[in-house]
Amino acid sequence: MQSSSIRHVRHMPAIGAAVALAAGLLVTVAPTAHAAAGATLPFTSVEAESATTTGSRIGPDYTQGTLASEASGRQAVRITSGQRVEFTVPAAANAVNVSYSVPDGQSGTLDVYVNGTRLAKTLAVTSKYSYVDTGWIAGAKTHHFFDNARLMLGQNVQAGDKVAFVSTGTQVTVDVADFEQVAAAAGQPAGSVSVTSKGADPSGNGDSTQAFRDAIAAAQGGVVWIPPGDYRLTSSLNGVQNVTLQGAGSWYSVVHTSRFIDQSGSAGNVRIKDFAVIGEVTERVDSNPDNFVNGTLGPNSSVSGMWIQHLKCGFWLMGNNDNLVVENNRILDTTADGLNLNGNAHGVRVRNNFLRNQGDDSLAMWSLNGPDSGSSFENNTISQPNLANGIAIYGGTDIAVRNNLVSDTNALGSGIAISNQKFLDPFSPLAGTITVDGNTLVRTGALNPNWNHPMGALRVDSYDSAINATVNITNTTISDSPYSAFEFVSGGGQGYSVRNVNVTGATVRNTGTVVVQAEAQGAAVLRNVTATGVGAAGVYNCPYPNGSGSFALTDGGGNSGWSTTWSDCSTWPQPGQGNPDPDPTRNLAKGRPATATGSQDVYTPGKAVDGDANSYWESTNYAFPQSWTVDLGSAQAVRRLVLKLPPSAAWGARTQTLSVLGSTDGSAYSTVVASQGYRFDPATGNTATVTLPAGTSLRYLRLSVTANTGWPAGQFSEVEAYLS
Repeated sequence: MQSSSIRHVRHMPAIGAAVALAAGLLVTVAPTAHAAAGATLPFTSVEAESATTTGSRIGPDYTQGTLASEASGRQAVRITSGQRVEFTVPAAANAVNVSYSVPDGQSGTLDVYVNGTRLAKTLAVTSKYSYVDTGWIAGAKTHHFFDNARLMLGQNVQAGDKVAFVSTGTQVTVDVADFEQVAAAAGQPAGSVSVTSKGADPSGNGDSTQAFRDAIAAAQGGVVWIPPGDYRLTSSLNGVQNVTLQGAGSWYSVVHTSRFIDQSGSAGNVRIKDFAVIGEVTERVDSNPDNFVNGTLGPNSSVSGMWIQHLKCGFWLMGNNDNLVVENNRILDTTADGLNLNGNAHGVRVRNNFLRNQGDDSLAMWSLNGPDSGSSFENNTISQPNLANGIAIYGGTDIAVRNNLVSDTNALGSGIAISNQKFLDPFSPLAGTITVDGNTLVRTGALNPNWNHPMGALRVDSYDSAINATVNITNTTISDSPYSAFEFVSGGGQGYSVRNVNVTGATVRNTGTVVVQAEAQGAAVLRNVTATGVGAAGVYNCPYPNGSGSFALTDGGGNSGWSTTWSDCSTWPQPGQGNPDPDPTRNLAKGRPATATGSQDVYTPGKAVDGDANSYWESTNYAFPQSWTVDLGSAQAVRRLVLKLPPSAAWGARTQTLSVLGSTDGSAYSTVVASQGYRFDPATGNTATVTLPAGTSLRYLRLSVTANTGWPAGQFSEVEAYLS
């Protein structure tokens, strides 16, 4: 999708009670009725497009593979030699982190000015960690264009001061600046074992791996102290258990390694806090354990106050991580997931973390080899996952996703995905109750190049098996989705059902296409869902594959702003397109959701609207009366029905006795055409025509069959409905 096709429906984010965007400044705002979405952060972000610049603004753009599509807000500022971008400092600060991009293969520096005075320090920029290719992932293009670089300013700046970045020759695209007041370095805890006492080199020149191992061995049951400095590790740590690893703060104590902890077992009780681990991962190699934690920390462990950057994954967690708490961390610039609970995770709490620029799901639970259960993602802020979802739940039991803020997903991703996509076996599908509560999604959802159609901001996906868990989605805010807000789909194309979904209390603003995108059989109840600025229609209800069944949307009351239904299942609504006038000669029933009082074997109701005259619906045998119903999506002035049986001569002539009923709400039906016999004869095409009275208006069309001289059941290969 080209940017020009989205600009006229894109507005400045209106995030409601949870988040506000004022002059490009991201701040949290206390809500009136629900906890604020997102993390409480030690910094304030300012978008470059809201700053003063002598360069040029790029975007907005939602097209996969473009630089602006991966930017925060889908916009950024490009500066070349001598050009600047100048930020107004939002609050007292002494440090800044900048999200930026430079052309592939280039590096350079930015001069830094405070209130017009150039600092002696410069900010290094490089493409080294960007431009990742994952050709084995279907639909992927070169991605991961941005990187983050941080700098202690060496002085305090106040709200209203000016901090400018000036290109010294390299073209730099500046996306966002995070201003932070960094506290002084913490002191060494009493009784702790310092890694320097075991020979660690704080200059970063020597190899400190063995010193860290020796300190961990010496401090069992106590604290390993990592003083301010840079420490280089050349191989991973293991045997980490019953110990605390603590630094002076993530801006002061920095460990340089691409593999920090790699272990398959631990007795647990590990505390990791208050330092940085920064790697050198430049490409994604899934067979390599290039992660902050690969495997397990053991039960009752915690990770907090960490800065994790330039790794494949932050956390790839397998084995026993019961009751793990991951909180108050920053995870930046990973080539794959930020955190993945890879099965058998029980009672894990991941909360109040900030994640930016992940090359796969930012936060994921994947129930491989055993279900994740009783675990939660809460109050996290996620920005710019560039190849998958902000949050993904792949199977698991009694999972909660609460009060998270997710923005700017790119290709192959929704803001939140609740899915039975298994990837590998053995897999544990969704079970129990899945709670999705209080989340805010901004500019999330994307065009899936493999499906060649959109993914919604919040997706419930029966990819590899039916969803039988109860999925409760409550208190949701969805703003500026380029496509749909809620999507119910069977992404593997097999038509598995999505059931037991309850959507209660949602605010949808400026969605590009539809509020509800239903592409699977199943059912959902929606109540108190309000929408404004809907781009095309309220509902797209076209289950795939044709004939797989219908998706029943129940109006639970309190809904507004999305009552219309997309009129043509053969086309995809485009952002801002509006609902086209239907072709007056079109078969209104084709591809629409169909139900029946009963079906025999594989001859399901959808067979009568799949466009194939050789497939057919057959009711339960020997059980008249039987009825078949189709939802036309909106009230239609239907004047003519064409009823068909398979044209083969093997289908002998027969008469079916039936009446036609109609309804506008799917509840109260009235008779449109009284019961009579209709002759089907292969000599004349095995079709019968029913003329409806002038003035007929119905959304739900029902055929009630009471007799069939050829077989003890109701039978139709196609039911076609026309306006004339």
